Amino acid sequence: MSPATPLALITGGCGGIGTAVAAALARDGYRVLTADTAGNPDLHLDVTSPEEVTAVVERVERSHGPIEALVSAAGILHTGPALDTPPTEWERMFRVNTAGVFLVTTAVARRMVPRGRGSLVVVSSNAGRVPRHGMAGYGASKAAATLFTQSLGLELAGHGIRCNVVSPGSTRTPLLDGVLAVPGGEAALIAGDPRIFKAGIPLGRLADPAHIAEAVAFLVSNRAAHLTMQELVVDGGATLSR
Repeated sequence: MSPATPLALITGGCGGIGTAVAAALARDGYRVLTADTAGNPDLHLDVTSPEEVTAVVERVERSHGPIEALVSAAGILHTGPALDTPPTEWERMFRVNTAGVFLVTTAVARRMVPRGRGSLVVVSSNAGRVPRHGMAGYGASKAAATLFTQSLGLELAGHGIRCNVVSPGSTRTPLLDGVLAVPGGEAALIAGDPRIFKAGIPLGRLADPAHIAEAVAFLVSNRAAHLTMQELVVDGGATLSR
């Protein structure tokens, strides 16, 4: 593919959603580089390390050209009651899900500002929109990432850079392996549980990573040229349009 072809960098690019995003953007004509700490990424990247983030972004631009699109999809999940959440797990979620978004988006945005163009998409979660039993830390980290991204978008709009968020609901990824391995686990997710104030999924099915990737690809693309600071919730109606 020609070096003139736009370049996209995807963090968490070897996860379920990240892998699907890489495929969708490649189909749309992007040169794609994946960055992750596991799997087989193009680049090893710990999004919680300021030094590593800076070095990787610099190396990508030097070797491959300007990053036209960034998708921040790196994330971790710990569940359990807030009173039983170890401080180490709380801090780990905020380091990856929130600080990681801050470090990567700002490192790339600093390169985009002089060029006057670029698209940043952060993969957040619908758990950042409504209270969820057993997900206080995860939801808080994702809510922070969402609001940060929208605020960043306000600051960067005058530089021609768009910042948007995709917030998936329950999706068939490794993060849900434990839940789906339990007999009846998938049906319970779809049905919801009024005892813990958990709404079901009106469409009656879990999302596939490709469903999330299509939303990301749309927001990255010029088809969304007049969209910025938006949160696109892809959860089959589970948050009931809140």
